[in-house]
Amino acid sequence: MELTVYLAGQIHDDWRENLKSKAKEKDLPLTFVGPQTNHDRSDNVGEDILGKQPGNVYKDDAASSINNLRTEALMQKSDVVVALFGEKYKQWNTTMDASAAIATNKPTILVRPESLIHPLKELSNKANVTVETVDQALDVLSYIYE
Repeated sequence: MELTVYLAGQIHDDWRENLKSKAKEKDLPLTFVGPQTNHDRSDNVGEDILGKQPGNVYKDDAASSINNLRTEALMQKSDVVVALFGEKYKQWNTTMDASAAIATNKPTILVRPESLIHPLKELSNKANVTVETVDQALDVLSYIYE
């Protein structure tokens, strides 16, 4: 049984590649999808498709419509969502994705460091599982196959 895992969370580091590599080492039958991780592509996709917009608000609105459609389509097709909250960046998109997953009854694993226990307490309480590291999230996914 192969599962599709949506990897929500920050796009400014290589946590997704690390997780994918470790899953491959464990020979887990997982397919990974997630948000557009090319920041420039994500920011400019609205104008790339719809043409030049009359200002930054319109540019952001056009891009966010297309990014939201992409996220919704991929998340709906996924079996599990892993949402990583890091400490370095604001985590608005991660919060939105985790909330959407929970609201649609997608099995959700929240990854958050100890320093974010308090600000994420309600979201953590709604997730199926909350862990502190990506490795722990992978262990949870591995357990599905035992």
